[in-house]
Parts: sequence; C-alpha cells; structure tokens
Amino acid sequence: MNQENRSYWPDYLRVIATLAVIFLHVSATPVQQFGNIAAFDWWVANFYDSCVRFCVPIFVMLTGALLLPKKMDIQDFLKRRLVRVVYPLIFWSIIYIAFTLIEKSLHGESLNLFGYAKYIYTALMRGSSFHLWYIYMIIGIYLFVPIIGKWAREAPEFEIRYFLGIWICTLFIDKPFISKVSPEIDLSYFSGYLGYLVLGFYLSTKTFANPRKTKRIALLLLVSGIVLTNLGTYLASEYKSAFVKLFYEYLTPNVFIASAGLFVLFKDLSINNLRFNRMVDFISKYSYGIYLVHVLILYLLMALGIQWDFIHPLLGIPLTTFLCLLISAFVIYLLHKLPFGKYVAG
Repeated sequence: MNQENRSYWPDYLRVIATLAVIFLHVSATPVQQFGNIAAFDWWVANFYDSCVRFCVPIFVMLTGALLLPKKMDIQDFLKRRLVRVVYPLIFWSIIYIAFTLIEKSLHGESLNLFGYAKYIYTALMRGSSFHLWYIYMIIGIYLFVPIIGKWAREAPEFEIRYFLGIWICTLFIDKPFISKVSPEIDLSYFSGYLGYLVLGFYLSTKTFANPRKTKRIALLLLVSGIVLTNLGTYLASEYKSAFVKLFYEYLTPNVFIASAGLFVLFKDLSINNLRFNRMVDFISKYSYGIYLVHVLILYLLMALGIQWDFIHPLLGIPLTTFLCLLISAFVIYLLHKLPFGKYVAG
C-alpha cells in the first residue's frame, strides 16, 4: 500500500497501547505499596497507572476492528494467525522459564527432576510470566473470530448494539454490592473480552453524524474513565487500608469508557508527518515482540537499579518506560534479522 494513502490510526493506537502496557508494569510496583510509601509517590504511580488501563482493551478492540470485517476461511485463518502467535509464545515462554530457573538457582533454590518437570509443565500451561496471560486469552479470541466475524459482518446495527448493551450490563452486575442485588440470570454468553472485540468492530465501522462533537464526547469519556479509575482506586484502598485493584480491572465500566473514548478519539486520525509515521510503523510492526520481551527487559533494568524510584517517580516511571520500549524494540529488531528470527521474535 502507498504510504501516503495508508490509514495510520490503527498503528497509532497499537503504539499507544504498547507504550501503555509498559507504563502499567513500571508503575504497578509502587501502586501496590499503598500505605507503605510516601503518599505523593503513590499518587504519582496511581495517576500513571490509571491513565493507561485502556491498554489491553485497545489491543482487543483493534483485533475486532481489523479482523472481523474480513471474510476468511477458518482453516487458513487459524493456520496463519495461530502460527504468528504460538511460535513466538513458545520461544519466549522457554526464555522466561530459563530466566526463572536461573534466578531460583542463584537464590539457592534447588529442584529435583520431577520438580523441574512440574514447574515447566505448569509454566507452559498457565504462562511462564505474569504478562503472558494476554496471549493465552487472545488465542481463545482468535478461535472464535471466524464465527463471530461472519455474524458481525451480516448483522444489522441493532443486533450489534443489542449484544453490546447486554455486555455492558455484565461489566456492572458482577461487581461488589451490585452482584448481591442483581437477578441470577446467566449472562456469561455476553461477557468477557469478546465484548471488546465486537466493540472495536462496531466503532471502527460506525459513521458518526457530527465527527467534531463525537471527538469531544470521546475525550470526555477518556478523561472521565481515568478520573474514576484514579479516585475509585484511592477511595477503595483507603477504605480497606490496603491496595484494592477493583477499579484497575479491564472488565469494569470505568476502563470500558476510557477505552471506548480513546478508540473513537484516534479513529480516522491522520498525522501528515512522514518521519513520525515511520517511527510509528516501526514500533507497530514489532509491537507483539515488544510485548513479549518487555518484562524481561524490566527485570534487567531493575538489576541495574533503573526502575520507578531510581529518581523521583514523576520522572522515574516515564523514563524507565521509554528506556524499556527502546531496548525492547531494538532486541526484537535484531532478532528479526537472524535466520528464522521473524518466526519466533514476535
């Protein structure tokens, strides 16, 4: 495709989500130390973390926006998609398993042969690093894409809005207090990350009558979602005298409205700067690999003393994030240059 005619807005969102997930993992350490670190430091971490909770929903919404409109043969789709996802997952799972076992050895922990086998099996089945849960989740989404895609392409708008309306209800009814007074109706068929998949398709294909007004509403949703996440986390943690992650969860109303707002805000956005778009294209191209490797890079940076508090968190969190992004992108770029590297780098 001609670079001048290319639509870059999905790449803008993918890069923002990639940067956001690193921000989230850098700020996660201090934000979980509610009451044990300086109040201002915690508020800084809470602010950064609240601002980027849209990361996973945006990734899933982009999947819906880019894949659901395409007619596809199930076997061909699964073969191409799963190969692109599973091979890198296996490669990096082995890397994280090796890293963890080396760490255990350095700390004097020893396992017998059965212990090693059990750990490796469990790590491969459930994720060898905490962030890999997303890949297992997205594989499940991919398995359903050819089925839900056919429905989404042929369904009238009312049916899609019907599905999304019930899905939004599920974001409320399983939360504390509400779950105690809601009827025992099983809405699990409408729940989970599938809603973000359909939402991404719907918003990407929806034509709004007043684009300028829509963008203002989208900005309001984004800001409102961030504020609700920020204040809700503080109030819940203050009430419990311990960190409460309820408002940080991706399947919550506050994260939903922030994610929808950001998606609409960037939909159809065009920035006429060739150098900037090339940078975006580079990070977007390697975003999957960056996601896979960035936690390992954060561990290595931490070993060098570079983390959220190596200087004041106001600067420490973003500087650590951008440094991790740059190193991760460089590592994945180099791996792609190796023979067969593109099949495992991500």
